Amino acid sequence: MSSHKLLLTKHIRTPLTLCVRNMGKGEPGSGSGDGGGAGGAIRDAGGAFGKRQAAQEDQYFRKLNEEQIKKMREGLKDEVSFHEKQIKAHQEAIKRHKKRIEDLD
Repeated sequence: MSSHKLLLTKHIRTPLTLCVRNMGKGEPGSGSGDGGGAGGAIRDAGGAFGKRQAAQEDQYFRKLNEEQIKKMREGLKDEVSFHEKQIKAHQEAIKRHKKRIEDLD
């Protein structure tokens, strides 16, 4: 097998966890190329305003995530309630049908 094919095979079989790279150094909002990335003029400039904007973005996404989890939890509670009502209705129907069977015998 040629070295090129061997290299390609080795590359394909590499787990994704080993392919992850550190995309930046430093803290978010610390300026372009320093972990702040090209997130807009303020973040590119870095400094206190860049860090503040990065913190506000993090806060926004945390709040959004919390709201989504809250809605999901409420939806699941509604589904559980619906299914409990369905169970009760089915149990009552089973009792009625058993009673009719007894009456027919």
